[in-house]
Amino acid sequence: MCSTTGQLLIQSTRFNHVLLQNRNSFHLPKRVQFPVLPQTSDIHVHVSSISQFGRSRFLEFKCSSESISGSFETDPGQEYGPEPNQMVEQKAATIVDILKQSNSILPHVILASTILALVYPPSFTWFTSRYYAPALGFLMFAVGVNSSEKDFIEAFKRPDAILAGYVGQFVVKPLLGYIFGIIAVTVFGLPTPLGVGIMLVSCVSGAQLSTYATFLTDPPLAPLSIVMTSLSTATAVFVTPMLSLLLIGKRLPVDVVGMVSSIMQIVIAPITAGLLLNRLFPRLCNAMRPFLPPLSVLDTACCIGAPLAININSVLSHFGLTVSLLIVAFHLSAFVAGYFLSGSVFHNASDVKALQRTLSFETGMQSSLLALALANRFFQDPLVSVPPAISTVIMSLMGFALVMLWAKKKE
Repeated sequence: MCSTTGQLLIQSTRFNHVLLQNRNSFHLPKRVQFPVLPQTSDIHVHVSSISQFGRSRFLEFKCSSESISGSFETDPGQEYGPEPNQMVEQKAATIVDILKQSNSILPHVILASTILALVYPPSFTWFTSRYYAPALGFLMFAVGVNSSEKDFIEAFKRPDAILAGYVGQFVVKPLLGYIFGIIAVTVFGLPTPLGVGIMLVSCVSGAQLSTYATFLTDPPLAPLSIVMTSLSTATAVFVTPMLSLLLIGKRLPVDVVGMVSSIMQIVIAPITAGLLLNRLFPRLCNAMRPFLPPLSVLDTACCIGAPLAININSVLSHFGLTVSLLIVAFHLSAFVAGYFLSGSVFHNASDVKALQRTLSFETGMQSSLLALALANRFFQDPLVSVPPAISTVIMSLMGFALVMLWAKKKE
């Protein structure tokens, strides 16, 4: 009986297919009554009236048909959507991911802060100079919390690259700063405090933004950048005052002891606190870590917008454009020097291009916020803080412009 029913199914299907293909040739009306197959109940009636053998064959056919149809039918009581607990976990994971990835909008925040500070200075003037040191200390604390021993161990396997980055930050960059500071005073006739401000920018340690820029272009080298920046930051407590005394001491008095104490409070203590907290209380750090990126972005926005807003009259003055152009030339020459000098030193390395980009960021980007904090605390003339205020914006915009250029070139 099953074979008869199967033949009936095949014949009916072929008949329907032929009618559909030849509807126009037969001039059938639009509504055609096609033969209807017998229902399962009809088959059951016919088969049940035969022998026990036929009954067993029918039951086999029915069971197989039910198993096939059961694979396509859904249980009305069965739910395929995520359970409530899973939905809550997915939402929580999504929020955490958003918080962690908030650093990706940092270039846009920097640009927006710059424009807002220039167009409407009162939006940032409330963030006065007394907040610069705590704000920078928070950024250093975030670096310490997000650092571990493994990063440093892996990066210290390349001491030649670390040394090259250190030379770029504390030899090449200060020489460039001294040259452009002298040009500002002797060639363009700018006031001496403006030239001192340019030199002060070149004497500070590497910027934490250089690590983030390296992470966006060459993620495997991000730990190396962390070590370079951390090493320059840790030794800045002695190197920056010495360089300032060497380059600036003949022009304006430099409080070396005061600078050492200030850098200890702003840089060394927060980073050490972050590392110890990460070591002793890892669960607490894991709970804090998702909130650090958005807070760091807001912190950076205030630290970039406030100096421009507070020094808006000096920035927009007759010498503001000249200082801005000198700062652009200083950073551009530092980026170029870091790129090509590292290329000549590591030309045989397998990842020479990635090293060139990393060392370019390390040489061209420095902690202008630290220079700004030192300028406000140790120099009486407010003009000294103008170049660091402009540098915070120029350095960030140029650095992330290179990020977009190099990332697009790699693609």
